Amino acid sequence: MDFGDLYSQYTLDDVTDKNWNAMTNAERQASAINLRNVSWTGLNVKKDVPKVLSRGDPHLKGNTPAFSGEFLFSPASFGPALTSAGTTGDVVLGDDGVLDPGGPSTTNGCTPLTNPVAGRIVLLDRGLCGFTVKVKNAQDAGAIGVLIADNVAGAPPPGLGGADPTITIPSGRITLADGNALKAALTSANANVTMSADKSMFTGTDRNNKLMMLATFNPVALGSSISHYDGLASRNQLMEPAINADLTASVTPPEDLSTSLFTDLGWYSDADGVPDGTDSCIGSDTRPTVVLGSCDSRAGNDRMVDGCSVSDRLDECTDPRPAHYLACIAKKTEQLRRQRVIQPLEEVGILLCAVKKTVHP
Repeated sequence: MDFGDLYSQYTLDDVTDKNWNAMTNAERQASAINLRNVSWTGLNVKKDVPKVLSRGDPHLKGNTPAFSGEFLFSPASFGPALTSAGTTGDVVLGDDGVLDPGGPSTTNGCTPLTNPVAGRIVLLDRGLCGFTVKVKNAQDAGAIGVLIADNVAGAPPPGLGGADPTITIPSGRITLADGNALKAALTSANANVTMSADKSMFTGTDRNNKLMMLATFNPVALGSSISHYDGLASRNQLMEPAINADLTASVTPPEDLSTSLFTDLGWYSDADGVPDGTDSCIGSDTRPTVVLGSCDSRAGNDRMVDGCSVSDRLDECTDPRPAHYLACIAKKTEQLRRQRVIQPLEEVGILLCAVKKTVHP
């Protein structure tokens, strides 16, 4: 791609701090696999994220020398939510003693576990049966948590789908590479991990800018990479790369952020000439003069560079108490006059209309 597009204008690589339109082809290629370091910068998504997403960015931390650091981790859609305190425990590779076809493997947890796992976090392999079956078998054996290692290469790992109200322990998926590394650690040493959630962040937001992330896969998945929200988002979003059972028919906040992104792209433009992804006041009053109540102030309703009009600034005065409302209008008009957005006579006209509005709303 040697030319820019509207979507790429709001796609930001957090490491290089460049949007995709400012990148070379090689830079975009590298950014497409810059896992969880690509974000959406449109203002409408940004302002709606707190209305839609829950708090709690998932983390998996290795606490022992043989397996240490932070690892990519996606929690299950069933069982209890991760907590700030987290679930910490020694890891054990689960064994059900059954060599299943297609593996063969005794560590997929599709039948009851036969090795001691009580009080520990169980590592199991993906495959053959549903995630809820694996986690429930580990729970029945006394496990306090479950990690399921993917059976195909790729990152980030998707979450675990399914439903079982009887599951009471946390679980999640890790990559094939991290699963192999954890297994290798268990052959020679003890491994201890913590599964937790950072409640200071919204689930599925960028770790640096705290904006809604776009999905990135390594290797790149055509039709999915960058064009979707990251699968970590919770609540689950229509623009994630997978269909989830808890999706609703709504594509607007507080259920979904699809309309927010399309508003950034200009699908629901207020036609004020300011790109909607950078417009701080979508749906502005576009009348040529400032009108308060039924009073036309004759002051020009000028548009500012952030997409807001004079009327938008005055509409921020919402206190129903007359004295407080008038004080707010006076402060706003003084600021606008000092910024040379309005003239002194226009300031007077607005103040007179504000007084009339408090008397005859």
